This record gives sequence, structure tokens and C-alpha cells, in this order.
Amino acid sequence: MNNDRLIKQFIEMLKVDSESGNEREIADYLKRYFKKFDVEIIEDDTMEVTGHGAGNLLIRLKGEPSAEPVYFTVHMDTVTPGAGIKPQIEDGYIVSDGTTILGSDDKAGIAAIIEALHVISENDIPHGDIEIVITVGEESGLVGAKAFDTNLLKSKFGYAIDSTGKVGTVVTSAPTQSKIEAHLHGKTAHAGVAPEEGVSAVNIAAKAVSQMTLGRIDEETTANVGRIEGGSATNIVADYAYVLAEARSLSPEKMDRQAAHMREAFENAAQSLGGRAEVSIELMYDHLHAELDSEVVTTVQQAIENIGREADFISLGGGSDGNVFNGKGTQTVVLGLGYENIHTTSERIPVEELVKAAELVVEIIKVQHQKK
Repeated sequence: MNNDRLIKQFIEMLKVDSESGNEREIADYLKRYFKKFDVEIIEDDTMEVTGHGAGNLLIRLKGEPSAEPVYFTVHMDTVTPGAGIKPQIEDGYIVSDGTTILGSDDKAGIAAIIEALHVISENDIPHGDIEIVITVGEESGLVGAKAFDTNLLKSKFGYAIDSTGKVGTVVTSAPTQSKIEAHLHGKTAHAGVAPEEGVSAVNIAAKAVSQMTLGRIDEETTANVGRIEGGSATNIVADYAYVLAEARSLSPEKMDRQAAHMREAFENAAQSLGGRAEVSIELMYDHLHAELDSEVVTTVQQAIENIGREADFISLGGGSDGNVFNGKGTQTVVLGLGYENIHTTSERIPVEELVKAAELVVEIIKVQHQKK
């Protein structure tokens, strides 16, 4: 492992602007960099679908045909403010200057993979095919992963390198989520002259929300109303209101029940007050679940032990590209990178964790090859 090269390349990459939706510059940078290796580089044609600045990248390093392939996925985009990042090293941490995010989410994952490829190449480490998917738009609703054609992958399983927790953390369970949108229709009237002639869509929204079970439903399920819009002036009975909500659960069945409960609350409130509710429920991503004795878990567990750490298997309440790939049939767990305070200007990553992440990628590849 060349720690100096790893840190230098990571810092260089952090300086390339890549806010979500504007990935062209970072995609071109990565395509140039990966040409250092004997790899196949594909940029898919999903820009028209995602509306983002580049397509997803698929990088494939061919290996021994007798060994099973393994894939890794990371994302190239960052949240805002992510333009003009000025990274520096302070007290063992890589940080920004405090005016922007750092971008370790998820460029630390990309840097770890790149260094792993250097190590494998320089040390003639045997391996099967290594597939790397670098998505756009993860921070904009996982749009790149959703648009990616997983039929391009040969791997049966792999790893999304993009989670909180120190290197050694393995997310084996994460929820499925649905977006719930309600368009509520009432009847307009003058609020001071003839309010009884109107039907307030705002009242429909209020009654519906008051009838919902929200927040922490049980140990696996949550629900939330995130936005309510409607009305214009105080002297007009609002004839339209919009409500945006969500339901998520580690259990798809529980999530479906919660979403149906929220739909029913909108429809019942509208009917009782003389209005109308148009409710849509959209699946945002599937749940992620891997048994502890599954190959994707036992492989990474052995690799974690090989780098001198102990695996920490956890569940998370949020979704990632890993959920999407897992839902499309390529079993995936999510790996901790050790970054801290992501999506804030205080974001940072310990140099030690960045190095350990690269070591872990190498060990996963070695363990996978040894099983042939």
C-alpha cells in the first residue's frame, strides 16, 4: 500500500467539482485516471433518463476466468456546497477549509478502489474479474443507480463502499422507502362572506395528518409528513393543497401497510369534508438484507479480519445505491468508510480510515479469489 500516493490522489480528486447534477468534470477525470490500468471503461447512456451531467461508469479489470467476479459501487457526486473544495490535512484528518463540504462521501470510496487496483497490479495479486460501478446522482435520489443496467454486471454480489462507521462496519440491513404524494381538492369560496360554501383543502390535509400514525411506528418502521403546501390568501377558502410524505421499513410488508394507512387517511378526510384526494405511492428503493452466513457477508468478514479489525454488522434507517443494486438482483452490503460529519462543512475523514478502506478492498478481492 502506497499511503502517500493514496492521499495525494484522494486530495487531487477532492478538488474536482462534482456537485450532484454536474458530474461531467469528475466523470472525465475518472475516465482519464482509470486508463492507467488495463481496464475496460464504459460510460452508459443514462444522461437522458437522469438529467445529470454524465452517465454512470462501469470499469472492469479482467481476471482469471475460473475465479468468481466481485463488484464494488461508489458514487461520484457530492452534496452542496461542493465547488472549490480546498482539502488539507490537520491532526491526522483530511478536512476542507470550512467553507465547503469535503467530499469524502463518496470520493474516499473511489480513492480506496483506485489504490487497491494499484496494489493488485504492482504485486501481481491473482484475482477474478473486478467490476466497479461509479454512479451519478446518488445524492439526488439514487437516480444513477436506478437507471443503471445491472445486466452489464457479471458479479453475483458485491459491496457499496459508502456508509458511516469505521472501516469494518457492514450494513446488512436497510429499509425500503415509498414516497407518498397527496393532491387534495376542495372548493373555493370567500372566507369572510360565505365560508360554508367552500371546502378547505388545507382542512382536509390537517384532518388527514391528524389521523395518521407517524414517527417511529415500530422497531423496523418509520413514517413522516415532510411538506404541506396550499392556499393563497386568508380571505379565500383554499381549494387545493399538496402533501409530501414518506414511509420506510426494514420489512416491505410493513412499509406497504403504513403507506396504505396514510393513503386511507387522505381519502377518508377528503370524503368526510366533501373534497377529493388524489394519492400516489411511489417505491423509491427496495430494502437491503443479507444473512450473516451469506457469501457476500462471510467474504467481507474474513477480509476485515485480515486487516486486523473486527466486523460490526449493523442496520441503518436510510437507503443507498446498495439498496438499488440489491433490489435489482445483485446482492449487496454497504461498507463503512470512517468519514465523519458528512453533508456539512465540518466533514472530515481520518487518514487511517482511508488507508484501511483501501486495504479492505484488496483483501476482499484476495478472499474472493481464494474461494475458486
